[in-house]
Amino acid sequence: MNLPEQPSGSEPPARPSPAGMRASDADRDEVADRLREALAEGRITPAEHAERIDVVYSAKTYAELEPVLSDLPSQHTPRPRVDLRKEEASPLPPPPSQTPHVVAVFSGAERKGRWLVEATTTVTCVFGGVELDFRQAVLSKSEVTLSVNCVFGGVNIIVPPGVRVIGSNVTIFGGTELPEDDTVAPDAPVIRLTGMLLFGGVSVERRAVGEKRGRSRHREHHQLHREHQELHREHHEEVRRLHRERRDARRDRLRELRDERHHGR
Repeated sequence: MNLPEQPSGSEPPARPSPAGMRASDADRDEVADRLREALAEGRITPAEHAERIDVVYSAKTYAELEPVLSDLPSQHTPRPRVDLRKEEASPLPPPPSQTPHVVAVFSGAERKGRWLVEATTTVTCVFGGVELDFRQAVLSKSEVTLSVNCVFGGVNIIVPPGVRVIGSNVTIFGGTELPEDDTVAPDAPVIRLTGMLLFGGVSVERRAVGEKRGRSRHREHHQLHREHQELHREHHEEVRRLHRERRDARRDRLRELRDERHHGR
């Protein structure tokens, strides 16, 4: 089979360079995983992570993906050694891995210090209390969701300045107390509250690292705790009253049945 001859003087079409080749979904996911590791290691901030993720999933070629990782260590090259004699502070260690589920049933639970906040964290408390301190936490995304479901329980949340808290939860005989928004930056980190509160409450306060709770906030915390205890007591009293009424109703019904059998003889 004879192929048509190319015109004299013409050159074969040039192949695109590797950087100009199209990137696949798997390539974009791999770069996103690298960025998530860099965020957990403290190499980039949550705001930088959010910006780079937007670039990754809008990139079409390898050339658009390369700048996202240009200032991060490669997975296959040795990491630079750190001279401990230098006066510069060493990078923070990655936050410890923890389950994204916080449960307190007739007990208490807390998260504080340096911890990794997943995209969605669920909090379940039944006759219990939970305290979450986000002042040194590392957010895996620029917006994370905190799903709180409490029955006769309370959740206290501490956030640093510059973090926006949005309440989207449902309350039934409960309440959610949010601080005033102290930032107008459109790219500020966001903590979104969802879930349902039944005879429970969520209290969010804004404090910088090292700042102590004010006496008024301390009194409010104890007042909320006393209110939860009072609701708990009222609930038990109502359950016991219903049991007594049912017991008396069964006893009266048995007495009526005995009287009917006696008169029927």
